[in-house]
Amino acid sequence: MSESFFQMVAEAAFSNPFGARRVEADRRIVGASADAGWHDMLAPLLSELARHLDELGVGGRIKVRPEGSEQERAVAVGVLFHVFHQYMEHFDRLIEQQIEEGDEPCPAPFAMECTQALCRYGYGRADALRYVGMFYQIRRAYFFISRTLVGASPCMRNFRARLWDNIFTHDIAWYERCLWNRMEDFSTLLLGETGTGKGAAAAAVGRSGFIPYNPNTWKFAESFTSAFVSINLSQYPETLIESELFGHRKGAFTGAIEQHDGVFARCSPYGAIFLDEIGDVGIPVQIKLLQVLQERTFTPVGSHEKLRFKGRVIAATNRSLDQLRRAGSFRDDFYYRLCSDLITVPSLRQRLREDPAELEALTEHIMQRICGQGLGLPVYEILKRNIGRNYAWPGNVRELEQAIRRIMLTGTYGGDRSAASAPEGDVGDAMQAGQLSAKDLVARYCRDLHDRFGNYGEVARRTGLDWRTVKKYVSEQHAQEEKR
Repeated sequence: MSESFFQMVAEAAFSNPFGARRVEADRRIVGASADAGWHDMLAPLLSELARHLDELGVGGRIKVRPEGSEQERAVAVGVLFHVFHQYMEHFDRLIEQQIEEGDEPCPAPFAMECTQALCRYGYGRADALRYVGMFYQIRRAYFFISRTLVGASPCMRNFRARLWDNIFTHDIAWYERCLWNRMEDFSTLLLGETGTGKGAAAAAVGRSGFIPYNPNTWKFAESFTSAFVSINLSQYPETLIESELFGHRKGAFTGAIEQHDGVFARCSPYGAIFLDEIGDVGIPVQIKLLQVLQERTFTPVGSHEKLRFKGRVIAATNRSLDQLRRAGSFRDDFYYRLCSDLITVPSLRQRLREDPAELEALTEHIMQRICGQGLGLPVYEILKRNIGRNYAWPGNVRELEQAIRRIMLTGTYGGDRSAASAPEGDVGDAMQAGQLSAKDLVARYCRDLHDRFGNYGEVARRTGLDWRTVKKYVSEQHAQEEKR
């Protein structure tokens, strides 16, 4: 029946493409086997959808009703799914062209055709334009998450799914209905060891905001290349951080010979600011950042004028915020304003423990980014021969990238000799060495689960422990690691 078919299509359309639910939904629609991949099922799914739409006469005798009954809404979603995939390759080419062109928005005449197609199916012009903006956003999010954060380990699959939810919420139907133009109210805190890729994750989110299409110029309102503004707070002395964040007026202090716009002034309404190393800033700066998050306004140094900030805030640190908060050096109210979403970036050590083959795939990905495709250099073989299976990778993906560069220069890489074997925090290797007591085993297992899921409640559910016990174990483990 068409009714159940469109219900299944609506479920697939609103599912996270990096989650298992989307694949399962596609399999049910086309009746595929359990080993069929998503891309294998897409063509038959779209063919079946086109057939059902033809049978209904959509685009001819019948117009969609997005605000109608449940079944009518499902048909409307089916139309969106159908039109989106008709223009998907155009959006992909636009993304690649925009990366090449930079900050000036590229012409996108196909987006006007896409708008007109939706209007022919019964969508109003304003809604059609909004959905075209959302189509572009969906393809950018998929492009940056899938191409910059590679890896088949369970923790990386979960990580990519978490980033998608961070952009579109856990239910894109909610996002589509009332949140698509309100995401600036949702800040994000990225946690993880140094070199894990927090900056790449922040960029994937920051370049995937909603950008409207302007039918008068046949361009999107802004280039996503300029929508993401990043600042590493640890590189500035306390006296200059405020100027870099909020800007200053001419003569505000000695050396302020001209006006300077800070990162908050440079961030567009469609963009995001990435505050890296947020754990390194002092209390006075935290208080001023808290005001930005609460009131969405800021004041340049030497000025009384309040300026409006309309972008989104993403922050990151490799330090233990639990410990900083206990020590009184990180304000609780600031923390709670930052953590609308709390995401832990998995370490390379965890990724390889879950899937050893990921090292070869990641090496190939980095090699292609450095040198281009098809060089056939035996970098992975040298890497595997030099460092062994149990190397801890204390510098994570950043260390791996430099290891590859060193092999290309010198033909060898011996690793960081101060961390030649897995650290004490690695449960698997410590167990093999017989170095763990029962208490240590439970504590480190809790820490590893928390690093993976970023939620005390989820760890408690998986271990059968009280969440307060889990929090105690995790905090103790992080404190011990910071001492080492």
